[in-house]
Amino acid sequence: MGEMGLRERKKQRMYQDVSDIAVRLFLERGFDAVSVAEVAAAAGISKPTLFRYFPAKEDLVLHRIADHETEAARVAAGAADPVAALGRHFLAGLDRRDPVTGLNDHPEVLAFHRLLYGTPSLAARAYAHQERSEAALAEALGGDLDARLAAGQIIAVQRVLALENWRRIAAGEPVERVAPEAVRAAERAFARLAESLPELRTRTETR
Repeated sequence: MGEMGLRERKKQRMYQDVSDIAVRLFLERGFDAVSVAEVAAAAGISKPTLFRYFPAKEDLVLHRIADHETEAARVAAGAADPVAALGRHFLAGLDRRDPVTGLNDHPEVLAFHRLLYGTPSLAARAYAHQERSEAALAEALGGDLDARLAAGQIIAVQRVLALENWRRIAAGEPVERVAPEAVRAAERAFARLAESLPELRTRTETR
């Protein structure tokens, strides 16, 4: 058990280290200007080894947000009111300036978002990440068509709120000015979701 735990930790450390090296190179020179072979060399591993960890070049970047893929599903699973639970979770993220909410002005976070949204292949990969997040949430909400429709609305709201926060901060607005409006926007958005998706509360009450 202990040996397996150590092996898994070493594997996760390798993922993180290689991803960090790749992102640094991409930020310095641009995603398309850096080859996978150069990333492997900088990380001190072979190209085949890198591809065992990261099947596609884009995965080197998306690794940073991979742990958020099932986050909405985990929050909603078993909640008496999934929309309220997700709303509280998003507001808590705003409060702690979680980069996934877009409300973060750290230079490295802003540079990462510029890389992600400014590179077409990465933006497309991020969209696929959101689709998987939506599918996981739909499964947590029941898995049928109504659940998929609800999940699509919820993930879209989170995405639009985060992009608006990032857009304003990237344009130079101080996070202290954006934050109160971001909170109010999130509260309005999740209140509207609650009004349009009352069946989610009914579902959890009857399970």
